[in-house]
Amino acid sequence: MIHKTIDMTVEGSIGTPTLTTYILDYEDCYVFTERPLVLICPGGGYENISVREGEPIAMQFNAMGYHAAVLNYSVAPARYPAALLELASAMVTIRKHVKEWHIDPNKILVQGSSAGGHLAASLGCFWNSEFLVNEVAGGDESLLKPNGLILSYPVITSGEFAHRDSFRALLGNKEETLSAKMSLENQVTKDTPPTFLWHTFTDGLVPVENSMLFATALCKAKVPVELHIFPKGAHGLGLGNRFTCSCEENLQPETTVWIQLAQAFIEQL
Repeated sequence: MIHKTIDMTVEGSIGTPTLTTYILDYEDCYVFTERPLVLICPGGGYENISVREGEPIAMQFNAMGYHAAVLNYSVAPARYPAALLELASAMVTIRKHVKEWHIDPNKILVQGSSAGGHLAASLGCFWNSEFLVNEVAGGDESLLKPNGLILSYPVITSGEFAHRDSFRALLGNKEETLSAKMSLENQVTKDTPPTFLWHTFTDGLVPVENSMLFATALCKAKVPVELHIFPKGAHGLGLGNRFTCSCEENLQPETTVWIQLAQAFIEQL
């Protein structure tokens, strides 16, 4: 395995944001093929990084035969757009290594949980924006576009169903002026990548309407979308098992199937 930790520091970063790679490199494979890669953005409300939503998910994608990478991005007191610039830089880094790391260039996806889902969806909505293309990709927008998004109980909206603390941490004193822009159900276009979403109906922290609003916007833009809503389960379930959930007493075992459903989504891209 190519296991590297790469500095992703950009202007506005706080601490040392890093990209950790989990690149499968088996020389004795009978037929070595290019593999999909899933770039993972853990949650944490833009206030911390949830470790259990990073490496454990990467290990599961590795077990499927996929490459993975985990972004440890800047959180408060860092403000927008620091984390988005770091994610964009991580995407550029990955695309510049597709041959060396034997990555399928048509199957590079971004997965995010909770606020990490907001970050992943932000790249999905803004990848071809002028400021990312010019500041991060040297004018080459093809280096920035994810081929798909996988969003686990994501923060999406700054409206009625907002997880307000995430937007406060992300925007600080610019919340009033930027919260509408960062309400991502309003930023979906035909250029947003195909998206897989899952949420629980009883999520008491980030309401299920966040995923529903994003899915509705994707439908209106005629972007392929797959949405799974499980009837029970707390927020922050990670893989859905008792080893990665944030609240074992509200664990719902049937949610563990989400990652197999995501695998089917990746395969059909």
